[in-house]
Amino acid sequence: MSSRAATLSYPFQDPPAPGFAGEIGGGILWLRMPMPFALNHINLWALAEKNGWAIVDSGLRTTEVTLAWQALLAPQGPLGGLGISRVIATHMHPDHIGMAGWLARRFGCPLWMTRLEYLSCRMLAADTGRDAPAAGVEFYRKAGWSDAEVERYQARFGDFGRMIHALPDSFVRLTDGQLLNIGGRNWEVIVGAGHSPEHACLYSPELDILISGDQVLPKISSNTSVYPTEPQADPIAEWLHSIERLKQRVPHTALTLPAHDLPFYGLHVRLDQLQASTERSLRRLLTQLSEPMRAIDLVRALFRSSIISEQAHLGMATGETLALLNHLRQRGEVTAEEVDGVIWYRATESVEM
Repeated sequence: MSSRAATLSYPFQDPPAPGFAGEIGGGILWLRMPMPFALNHINLWALAEKNGWAIVDSGLRTTEVTLAWQALLAPQGPLGGLGISRVIATHMHPDHIGMAGWLARRFGCPLWMTRLEYLSCRMLAADTGRDAPAAGVEFYRKAGWSDAEVERYQARFGDFGRMIHALPDSFVRLTDGQLLNIGGRNWEVIVGAGHSPEHACLYSPELDILISGDQVLPKISSNTSVYPTEPQADPIAEWLHSIERLKQRVPHTALTLPAHDLPFYGLHVRLDQLQASTERSLRRLLTQLSEPMRAIDLVRALFRSSIISEQAHLGMATGETLALLNHLRQRGEVTAEEVDGVIWYRATESVEM
């Protein structure tokens, strides 16, 4: 292993301000958009094509992001007054897809993404204005949420569609192993899962660069959750499988361009860290289950109160806890029993604590 990949290193230390661009090399520009959350930014990537730019991810639908895009696209702006040739979305979360419809309509260009991400996004956007479904209320009651927490879920339901521009009514499908010719270079699509249903990463062998979206981040682990739409899902298994897939298909020498934090070297080191962190979380949860507990009890045992004080964070923490529990159930290490509409979990007797 080369010395530069033995640990994580960060060759680009100065992120561009919104409306500006940083040079990565190989015809790639680094763009950054603000977000009104604790995680306060997202990285976007502009790839030079013959008659414009292919944009990877697009930012939230906010006034600040719209102004930043207008500055980027201005005749004397960082994109040189050239148009957008295509919008590529790694996945359907609002910080990645929020402005995709706006850009696609403004430039009459196609949206490229995987089928399951596109359809999932359209489904979630269609929930805007609906009342929270009974299945969702039941899901969080089974997790042990209080009446007040369930009411806050109901009040927030449908927020997804308010954070994005409507998607185009058609798209170009990305598939695993597909080669995209962007600016005369081939980029291989590598599909992962766990954080989202069918997340697309892009790898250029010629440049030895991976655009990783949220599938690999250098300093935080992406949320891997179970949701009311598929309460028996096992996204942890998909997450771990995706880590192995990236190890096999992208060399350790690659420069990784993530959606958050800084570009970095040390991809395989980071993948090993993410794998080990997931296993630690599984074991940590299992040690709590010598006696029956609800999902909400485990959330409060595993996460700081400051993290779960906000409803959005409570939802993510609950979803991630349920993902760990579902995976342990699949491995036969945890049993579950429903009592009066609430599910109680306990480690199986054969498991060594």
